[in-house]
Amino acid sequence: MDPVRVRLPAGGPGATVREHLVQRLAANPALIDRMFAAGEIVGADGRPVPPDTPYAPGLCVWFHREMPEEPFVPFPLHVLHVDDHLVVVDKPHFLATTPRGSHVRQTALARLRHELGLPRLTAAHRLDRLTAGLVLFTVRPEERGAYQTLFRDRRVHKVYEAVAPHDPDLRLPRTVRSRIVKERGVLTAREVDGEPNAETHVERLAHRADGLARYRLVPGTGQTHQLRVHMSALGVPILGDPLYPEVTAPVPAGDFRRPLQLLARELAFTDPVTGAERRFTSGRTLGAWASYKEWAAGQ
Repeated sequence: MDPVRVRLPAGGPGATVREHLVQRLAANPALIDRMFAAGEIVGADGRPVPPDTPYAPGLCVWFHREMPEEPFVPFPLHVLHVDDHLVVVDKPHFLATTPRGSHVRQTALARLRHELGLPRLTAAHRLDRLTAGLVLFTVRPEERGAYQTLFRDRRVHKVYEAVAPHDPDLRLPRTVRSRIVKERGVLTAREVDGEPNAETHVERLAHRADGLARYRLVPGTGQTHQLRVHMSALGVPILGDPLYPEVTAPVPAGDFRRPLQLLARELAFTDPVTGAERRFTSGRTLGAWASYKEWAAGQ
């Protein structure tokens, strides 16, 4: 994974690089000394930085952080497309897109960099860890901005599928519009009064006698948890959702039962680099629709 960069600020603590890192990172001095001894703290030229290097404002050092133990995510990451510009994958449930928090090695980005031998691979957008389906990565860092702009400017046609309860009184199709806010440090997003900033078109694809339905969701915007919030507000929360309509107790690490029944099914866009028309489709199925009993039993 990418190394951590530390830039020494003006007036920072410590007379040497070692002293500054010990104080700034609040780290065990023995750990910092071990990293220096192993040559793991390097400068811009990639060469190890001696621990007694005098403190100099503006100096940058790089190192790889200690990786926590992570439960292995035992589901395959399907690579659908690789060329000189793009990698498109079909991500399983429970695998994070990029390193974040306690998920570092067990991420789509880490796996792909290792398996494809592409150390400069970057994500053009992010799919929630609990959501399965299509994710786009860029091979060349200098092209990442062009692909990110597609998502920012809503020039990517995205289609999701979900399994949720069937409500015969819910009139569909319909387009849901509301204002959604997500506060830092709060697990859930919520709808509030005000100018709408979130739009989702909802269709019912099929329903069954067991009370379940399969839905097609087409987001017109990209607010955090937007599809989950809108489905819950319609009275048909997505199966397996640990946050909506109510926050449930956290599951133990490594518990991969009853995944959220939400799938990023389609991505379509005009390639900003090559001009080609791109369309990708996930080959995954949602477990609760294929076999609700097996999904509910956590099999």
